[in-house]
Amino acid sequence: MSTNPQDDAERIRLKRLAKLQGAPSASSSTTPAASTSASPAPSPTPPPPKPKPEPERKAPVVQKRPAEPTYNAPSPVPLKKKTPAVATPVHLDLPTWEDETISNVLNVTLKKEVAEKTGYEVVWLKHLAEELQGEGLSLQLSADIADRTLIARLELDPQSMSDDLEYLPVLASLPPQQTVFEYLVKSWKRLNAARSALLKKNVVPLEQQQAMGVLDKLRDLIVSYTGLTLQEPEMFPQPTGRPLGPAELVPSLMSLSTLSGPYLALSASTSLLDASEIELFLQDLVRRFEPDNELDNVLGPVVQQLCSHPSVQEGFVNDGWRSVVSGLEALVSIKPIAAMITRLPQWNPEVPAPQFEKASLLGPLLGLGVFEREWPSIAKTYFSNHETRPPGELTSATASLRGTLKTLQSSLFQIFNSLVRASAESREAVLQYFARAVNINRKRAGMQVDPATVSSDCFMMNLQIILLMFCEPFMDATYSKMDRIDTTYYAHSPRIDLNDETRINATNDEAEQWRKQHETPATPPNFITEIFYLTLAASHIGQQKIVNTVDELARQYDEIRRHLDTLNSDQSWRGTPFQARTEAAINAAKAQQDAIGAAELAYQVQLNEPELIFRTISFVNFVSTWIIRFVDPRKQHPNPPIELPLPKEVPTSFRILPEYLIEDVIEYHLYIVRQSPNSLELSGKNEMLVWCLTFLTSTWYIKNPFLKAKIVEVLFYGTYSWGEHRSVLTTLLNTHQMALKHLMPALMNFYIEVEQTGASSQFYDKFNSRRNIAHIFKVIWNNQAHRDALKNEAATNSERFVRFVNLMINDVTYLLDESLSDLAKIHELQTEMKDRATFEAKPLQYRREREGMLRTLERHTSTYVQLGSNTVDLLKIFTGETKAPFMVPEIVDRLAAMLDYNLDALVGPRCQELKVSNPEKYKFNPKQLLSDILQVYLNLSDQGEFARAVAADERSYRKELFEQAAGIARRKMLKSEDEIEKLRLFVVKVEETKATLQAEEDLGDVPDEFLDPLMYTLMRDPVTLPSSRVVVDRSTIKSHLLSDTKDPFNRMPLSMEDVIPNVELKQRIDAFLAERRNKNTAYDKPAEEVVNMDVSKE
Repeated sequence: MSTNPQDDAERIRLKRLAKLQGAPSASSSTTPAASTSASPAPSPTPPPPKPKPEPERKAPVVQKRPAEPTYNAPSPVPLKKKTPAVATPVHLDLPTWEDETISNVLNVTLKKEVAEKTGYEVVWLKHLAEELQGEGLSLQLSADIADRTLIARLELDPQSMSDDLEYLPVLASLPPQQTVFEYLVKSWKRLNAARSALLKKNVVPLEQQQAMGVLDKLRDLIVSYTGLTLQEPEMFPQPTGRPLGPAELVPSLMSLSTLSGPYLALSASTSLLDASEIELFLQDLVRRFEPDNELDNVLGPVVQQLCSHPSVQEGFVNDGWRSVVSGLEALVSIKPIAAMITRLPQWNPEVPAPQFEKASLLGPLLGLGVFEREWPSIAKTYFSNHETRPPGELTSATASLRGTLKTLQSSLFQIFNSLVRASAESREAVLQYFARAVNINRKRAGMQVDPATVSSDCFMMNLQIILLMFCEPFMDATYSKMDRIDTTYYAHSPRIDLNDETRINATNDEAEQWRKQHETPATPPNFITEIFYLTLAASHIGQQKIVNTVDELARQYDEIRRHLDTLNSDQSWRGTPFQARTEAAINAAKAQQDAIGAAELAYQVQLNEPELIFRTISFVNFVSTWIIRFVDPRKQHPNPPIELPLPKEVPTSFRILPEYLIEDVIEYHLYIVRQSPNSLELSGKNEMLVWCLTFLTSTWYIKNPFLKAKIVEVLFYGTYSWGEHRSVLTTLLNTHQMALKHLMPALMNFYIEVEQTGASSQFYDKFNSRRNIAHIFKVIWNNQAHRDALKNEAATNSERFVRFVNLMINDVTYLLDESLSDLAKIHELQTEMKDRATFEAKPLQYRREREGMLRTLERHTSTYVQLGSNTVDLLKIFTGETKAPFMVPEIVDRLAAMLDYNLDALVGPRCQELKVSNPEKYKFNPKQLLSDILQVYLNLSDQGEFARAVAADERSYRKELFEQAAGIARRKMLKSEDEIEKLRLFVVKVEETKATLQAEEDLGDVPDEFLDPLMYTLMRDPVTLPSSRVVVDRSTIKSHLLSDTKDPFNRMPLSMEDVIPNVELKQRIDAFLAERRNKNTAYDKPAEEVVNMDVSKE
C-alpha cells in the first residue's frame, strides 16, 4: 500500500474511469458508474437538499399537506406493498437516512466512535475522513462522495502494516480472507435490503423517489466495481490463495442446483448468491455493461470457466454437471447474456473434429453420456457381470441412467433454445455451430473410421437429440408445415457440405449443374428449413453410425461365444502341458465377453430410450412423407395418397439429393423393426409400408441396389415374429389397399432385378433378398386378393412372370444341390467322429482339421438348406395357383429335370447320405422338402407338357423313385390316399409319354446342322442370332435370355425381338422328322405293361 492514501485513491479512480468509460481524464464523468465530489454523476431525480435546516425533520409539516396521499405522479420504482388508506405519508430525513444507508450498505463509517461501538465491524475510513476534513466537508456519508467512499474501502488491505496505532484495530478487524468480489456482493445484498426497507415505509413519494436515486447510484457503483473486479481482480488488494475474478461468480451460478454441494465446499456460503438473487444480480450487470459493449469482457470469462468446470470431466459419476447446466440456464435466461455467449471466440472455434467438443463452450456438456468408448466406467459400474446379476438390477440401472440422460438433454435443449431466441445474430451463430459440428465430422459416415479423428458418439447423439427437439414444433400429424421446407436448399445454401457426397441417382457433375441453375433463392431459408436439413445431416453421422457400432459389438460377442464353445467342447487339452494356458485363454475370453456385453447394454440405454425412439420415428415418418411428396407429381401426398407406380421420368431435383436421405430412412426402419417393433404400433407402420411400396414399385428412382434390397428386408422383419417381438406389418399387408394392389408385382419385379446388381458379390447377395421375398409371399399367400394379383401379373406380364419362374428354378437347382452335397459331407464327418476310439487315435492336427471343417459346413449348410426349402415352397404355392407360365418350353424341361434330380437325392440310393445328427440344427426337414416336391408334381400333373418333360429327363427320371416316394408319403402321412392315387396316375402318363418319345427320338444319325450348338438336341424352331450369326433353337436362346440379356457367343446385347427365324432350315428339319416319326409306339400296349407301380405295398 502507498503511504499516501489520497494519491492512491485518485490513481485507482482514474484507472477505473478509463476502464469503464474510455475517458482520457477524470473530468469525464458522464455515467452513473463513477463520480467525484467535484463532478457528481447525473441522476434521474433532483439532487437531495443540503442538510442545513433542522426543522424539516419534523413530521407535522407533512401532515398539513392533504393532497399528498393522492399523489399520482409516475414513479420509476413501483411500490410492492400498498400503504393502507388510513395511513398518512411521513417525511424522510434524507441526509440522515443517506448517511446511515451508505454506512450500512458499504459497512463503513467516517466517525471513529461509530466504529468503536461495533468493535470495528463497521470499518472506519480514517484517511478519507481526514481528507474530507481538509477539504472543509462534514463527516457525513452521501451520494456525492459514494465513489470515494467505496474506493477507500476497497483499498484497505488487512495484510498491510501501519505505524498508526489508532488505525491498527481497523486493519485487524478486516476479514482477512474476504475478496473484493465477496465484499461487493455483500454490499449489493445489503443494498437490496435497504431498498426493500424503504419501499415498506410510508414515505412521501417525492422524497422516496429522491432516496431511490441515492440507492440507484450506489447500485451503479457497486455493480460497476463488481464488473471491474471480474475483469481485473488484482486492481485492489486481495487475499492470497483464493480464486479471484470470474472464478468467484462460478460457485454462485453452480449453487442453483440442489446437487452442487461438493463443488462449493471451498466457498463461504454467505458470499454466494442464492436462486432468488442470481437473476437480479445478472440483470444488474447487464444493465450496466451491455450498453457499453462491455458484457463480453465482464461475463465472457465467467461463462468459459463455468463450461470448462472440472466436474463436467467426471461425467455422470457425480452430479457436478447438473450445477454447470443450472448456471448456464440462469445465464441464458437473460437475452443479452445469451447473445453474448454466441459472440465469444470459444463458441464455435475453428478446430479439428476431435478437439471441437473440448474447445467449444458447450462441447464438454454435449460430450456427456453413457457410451462405453467415452465413459467406460458407466458400463463397468452398471453392467459388469450382467449375465449373473438379477434382471431387476439391470432394469433399475437402465432406468436411472435414462433419467439422467433425459435431464441432461432437456436442459441442453432449453439452453440452445434460449440462445436461438435471444437475437437474430445468436440464432445464426447457433445454426453455424450445428453446421460446423456436422461438417467436420463427415468422416463418421465412412465404413471404417478411426474414433480419434472424429467427435465422440456421445457428442453426436446429444447434438442429434437437440435437433430432433427443435423439429418437434413443425412435425404435426397433418404435415401442415411441410411445404415451408425449401426443396432447393442445397442449391443456394452452403451451410451443409455436400462435396463428393453420393447422390440418389445422379453424378456430381449433374448435381453441380442443377445447383448453378437454382443458386439464387427467392427468399433466405427459414428456420424450419435450416433445422430440417441440419437434422438430416446429423442423423446420418449420429445415431445411424452408433447403431453400426452396436451391431459390431454384437458380432464380436457372438464370435467370442463360439470361440468359448470350441474351447469347452474340445477337452483334449486337459491333463496336457497346455491345460494352464488353455484355462487362462478361457478366462480371458469370458472377461472380454463380459466387457463387450456390458458395453452393448450401455449403448442400448440411450438407443432404446422410449422418448428417443418416439422422436426419431416421428422424424423418419416426416422425412419419408416429405420425400414421397417430393416425387409425387401432384405434390400433395399423403392427402391424397400418392399413385403408384411413379412416372418413368425421375425429377432432377430428386436425383441430385444426397443418397443418405434415402439410406437413413431405410436404415432406421430396419433398426426399429428389428429392435423395437412394438414402438411402431402407435405411429409409423403405415408410413413405413407406403415408403417401401413407393420405391419397390418404382425401383428406377434409386440407383443403389443395396438400398433397394434393404427395403425388402424391412418388409421381411415387419412380417417376422421372434422371441417377444411380434410382426407389425402382417395385418397391414393384408388390409392396406396399396399393398393389396402393388405388393405382389413389386416383389416379383425385385426378385428379377436382384439377379444382377453390378456388385462383385451379386451371386450371393441375391439369395438373401430372395429368402426375404419368399417369406413375405408365404405370409400373404392366404389372402385371395394377393393371389388374384399374382394371376393378373402372370396374365398381363407373362414374359416377366416367366423370367421370374426361371430364376426360381435356377435358385432351387443351385441351393438344393449345394445343401444336399454339404449334408452328405456332414454325414461323413459325423460318422467318422462317432467312432470315438478310432477318431481319438488319429493325430491331433488331423482331428482339429476335421472338427474345423465340420463347424464350417454347419454354418454354411443351414443357410443354403433354408434358402432352398423356402424357394421350393414358393414353387409349390405358385404352381398350385397358375400353371401356364410353367409350361412354356424354356421352363418346363428345366423344372422337370430339377424336380427329378432332387427326388432322386431324397428317396434314391443316396438318401442315406443325408442322415445327420440333429437335422433341425441345419434347418433340414427332409419330410417337408419331399412333401413340397411331390406337391409340385401333383399341381402340374394335369399338364401334358409337364409329363412330356418329365419323361424326357433321361438323367434322373425313374418310375421306381415315385414308387419309393409314394411309400414314404403314406408311411409318414405326408399325402392323402387321393393324392397318392393322383401321383400314380401321373406316373402312368409319364411312362406312356416316355415310350412315345423314345420312338420319336429313334431317328438314327441326325445331321450336325440340325443340332442345337448349346444343348446338342434336335432343333424344332431354329433361329439366327443377329450379331454372332450362330443358329440355335428358339427355346434354347429364350431360356438363356431369361437369365442373361447377352448373346452367349460374343456377349453383345440381345433380345428375343432381335433373333431371325431360319425358315429354310426349319423346313428341312420338319421333313427329316416326318420321314421317321411314329415308327415305334407303346400306345397299343396295356397300361400295366408300361408302368408297374403298386403303391399299396408298404
